[in-house]
Amino acid sequence: RSILWNSAESIETQWNAQLARKLIITLPRELPLEENIALIRQYCDEQFCSKGMVVDLCMHDPDPPGYNPHVHILLSMRSLDENGRWLSKAKKEYVLDENGERILLPSGEWKSHKVYTNDWNDRGNVVRWRDAWEKIQNQYLEKNGRPERVSLQSYAKQGIDQIPEVHMGPAVAHMEEKGVRTNIGDLNRDIRKTNSLLQSIRQILRDLFGWLD
Repeated sequence: RSILWNSAESIETQWNAQLARKLIITLPRELPLEENIALIRQYCDEQFCSKGMVVDLCMHDPDPPGYNPHVHILLSMRSLDENGRWLSKAKKEYVLDENGERILLPSGEWKSHKVYTNDWNDRGNVVRWRDAWEKIQNQYLEKNGRPERVSLQSYAKQGIDQIPEVHMGPAVAHMEEKGVRTNIGDLNRDIRKTNSLLQSIRQILRDLFGWLD
């Protein structure tokens, strides 16, 4: 890892250059460890390595084992050529006039714009990567005979009339497991009470409309 990221840093000339893209992905607790390893490796191969990215993958399974398995992923911003040299992120392309000639600016520079050599910064990748992660998780859950299925869509998009709970994270979840109340834990308890109340109100309304009919 040190060789990889020292090399990635050495090629950058700008002080504020982005060296990597970071992802943190939760793994399904319903799968055994070896299946989760196979799952995340296949996902990285299909979504990142196949596009030319270098993937630094680190899996964590903190105590208690199987409670919060997740991975930390670093993705390179540049691809490598066949000789192991980093390629450019972007290239300069000159703007031409109607005669196909370069345009000279008052500064004495030729008018140009930057063209990226890959689409890794495309914001649409976020949706594609999320959709692919949902799909492959469900494939592995089905393959392992599990009844659970994953959906990364919001409650609103799924048509579920319910307030979503707040993600607690491993530290807060561990404190709650030990009986230590937290602000996030209290908020989720209030959300569950509110959802239960809303469900009761909706049931009363359904019964009332049914009686009116």
